[in-house]
Amino acid sequence: MGKEKSVAFNFIMNFILTASSFVIPLITFPYVSRVLLPVGTGKVASATAVVSYFSMIAMLGIPTYGIRACAQVREDRDKLSRTVQEILIVNVAMMFVVYIAFGASLFLVPEFAEDRALLAVVGVTIFLNVIGVSWLYAALEQYAYITAASLAFKAVGIVLMFLFVRSRQDYVVYGGITVISNVGSYVFNFLRLRKYVIIKPMGHYNLKRHMKPIGIFCAMTVATSIYTNLDTVMLRFISGDAQVGYYDAAVKVKTIVASLVTSIGAVLLPRLSYYVEKGMQGEFKRMASKALSFVAMVSLPLAVYFILFARESIGFLSGEAYQPAVEPMRIILPTVVLIGMSNILGMQVLVPTGREKEVLKSVALGGLVDLALNLALIPKLGASGASIGTLAAEWVVLSVQAVCLRGFLADIRKSCKLWYYALAVLPALAAAWLLKLAVSQAAAGSLPAEGGYFLVLAVTAAAFFGIYGGVLLLAREPIVMEYVLPYFKKSRK
Repeated sequence: MGKEKSVAFNFIMNFILTASSFVIPLITFPYVSRVLLPVGTGKVASATAVVSYFSMIAMLGIPTYGIRACAQVREDRDKLSRTVQEILIVNVAMMFVVYIAFGASLFLVPEFAEDRALLAVVGVTIFLNVIGVSWLYAALEQYAYITAASLAFKAVGIVLMFLFVRSRQDYVVYGGITVISNVGSYVFNFLRLRKYVIIKPMGHYNLKRHMKPIGIFCAMTVATSIYTNLDTVMLRFISGDAQVGYYDAAVKVKTIVASLVTSIGAVLLPRLSYYVEKGMQGEFKRMASKALSFVAMVSLPLAVYFILFARESIGFLSGEAYQPAVEPMRIILPTVVLIGMSNILGMQVLVPTGREKEVLKSVALGGLVDLALNLALIPKLGASGASIGTLAAEWVVLSVQAVCLRGFLADIRKSCKLWYYALAVLPALAAAWLLKLAVSQAAAGSLPAEGGYFLVLAVTAAAFFGIYGGVLLLAREPIVMEYVLPYFKKSRK
């Protein structure tokens, strides 16, 4: 299967890919929003959301299950080929069922019939997700290829957008360009399959062995999707569009930060699944311990910084009109730490060891807590109530998983020295707070509000994260000494 890349290299590749998902829209959306106007961009966003639900059903949780199943047999070409073919047969069969339902909905649902052409174009995403077998490439840890191919098609999408999206009537064209940009590389994934697996039908397939785990992973995906989108839906019906706007501004910052934190998790699943299959329990525990330490090292300072500078972040990103989003943002930001930890415990420890039912239980309980608190708090607190519900839900998810893994956590407790990060945050926090007061006073009256917010964020972020990293270096924190310091030494040579 080729030379095995380090987890650090895979993380860097996945981090670049994740970051591009946020950076590129910052380049394209200002242009698109002015050409298509709110109605056009709204149509494309709605069509994408509708298709995403059909695609989620068609994929059946295979994007996660496929990584684990293929990673466990990746050194045996015959077993890997049979596994890929069996999963693809299940996936293609479900795709046909979903396309029948999707096609019928285009004619039977009045709201869909109005934008039938746009939905049909965006609906190609379902087919590309199936043939793209991205789970195989992740299982084989081909993150350099995944990142390069994705970035290439994103670049093509940017060029096509500026060339062909020229008037408000071009929203269908824009919908097609988003498909090319997001999943166009999956065509090449399919064409490259023969490099890794046998294409010729192998026969005597055992599809039954995949059905139960696929069903559980599908239920996990649906449950997670429901409770992560539940807040917005309930806010819209209970408190109106304005509260949804405030909540969306708060969640946007949290989502960006959380996605960067969980980048490490995406690259660990194939490696940890491989360790489990080979009985390498020592390596499994060592890697999981480092992952938890890494998530704590990154998520804690990010959560603390953006809680402290919520007002400036909201003001710079969304404008003065969104200041009511500051409180919801401060409430919801601790979930960055909780999501990072539960991503490791759930998807990277429980899933590789075949305990996905416990992950499903944790997510289901989190969803119930979220629903109950939303019903109780949204009528009184609006967006802040939704943030409290999300925070409680993520706490429940992590707590259930921690209880399920209490023996495992006891084994790795000594190797996870989390006190390093709390110690390093304190001086960074004090320095950033003093700088905030000084810069805010200096910028008052001399800069517009958004310029002042940017200046505060730029100066304090440099100080906060510089001091945080410096303290970790002085304390000789193990992750910094093993992974970060060597890169600095190489760059100085």
